[in-house]
Order: sequence, then C-alpha cells, then structure tokens
Amino acid sequence: MALLTVHHWSDLEAGMGELRRIDPDINHRFWLLDEYVSEAAALDDTRAVAVDRLVTLLGGARIETVPVPHDCTDGFLAAFWRRPEAYLYPRVRAGISLFAQTSDDVIQPGLTRLADDLSSGRWHRRHADLLDRDTLDVGYRLLVADV
Repeated sequence: MALLTVHHWSDLEAGMGELRRIDPDINHRFWLLDEYVSEAAALDDTRAVAVDRLVTLLGGARIETVPVPHDCTDGFLAAFWRRPEAYLYPRVRAGISLFAQTSDDVIQPGLTRLADDLSSGRWHRRHADLLDRDTLDVGYRLLVADV
C-alpha cells in the first residue's frame, strides 16, 4: 500500500506492478490548497498522477471515496481540515510532502494569511459549515484492483 507517494517515484509503471491499492488524488477544492497555498498546490500538481491513468495501469480498479474524519491523527495534508491552526506548526508541516518540498518563500505568505484569518475569526466564519461535520471528502481515493 502506498499513500500519496506516486509523485515521488522515478518508475511509475514498475511501482504500480507492486501495488494493489493506492491513494493519489487530492481535491484542490480543499480550503487550504484553494485559499492559502494555491501556488504550492500548483507546483505539486506537476507531479500528480491522474486517477484514470492509475486505473489503466492497474488493468482496471474499483475507486472508493475515503472521507477524512475530523480527528484524524495520521498527519497527511488534509488530516487537519477542521483544525486549521495545526498548519501553522512547523512540526506538522514537516510531515506533509507539499510543505516539506516547497520553499518557505512560497508557503509563508499563505500561512501568514491563515494566521490572520484565524485570529480575526474570518476562517471560522468562512468555514462554519465544516465545524459540525464529522468527516469530509477532500478527494482522497482508494483504488482496489486484482493484480
């Protein structure tokens, strides 16, 4: 099983030959990517692999939605969708490839806006609909195939 790794591989076809499941797709409607770090997300897009290509390489697959719980502790990019202050901590960002592989010059302006929006209450007003949700579909998908 490989989670959010295919954009790091040098030989996609060989890697796919070893997998049964993969989770490659991030939905860029996720508020963090859309509102605060869109430039970093655009850089990350250059390495993304389309789900339909992965399905083809697998010879077909069932695509399942993987909703993220509000209290997810895994630490991947969208794990803190309802806890936005977590993205302000360098230790949290260090475990997220989008942040770890993007220069601070690109990331910092968005983090400053996020900190300002949190302290002013703008984030909470803009995303009040998220605060009562238990899970969120942020685009993570599980591909299940017989290989």
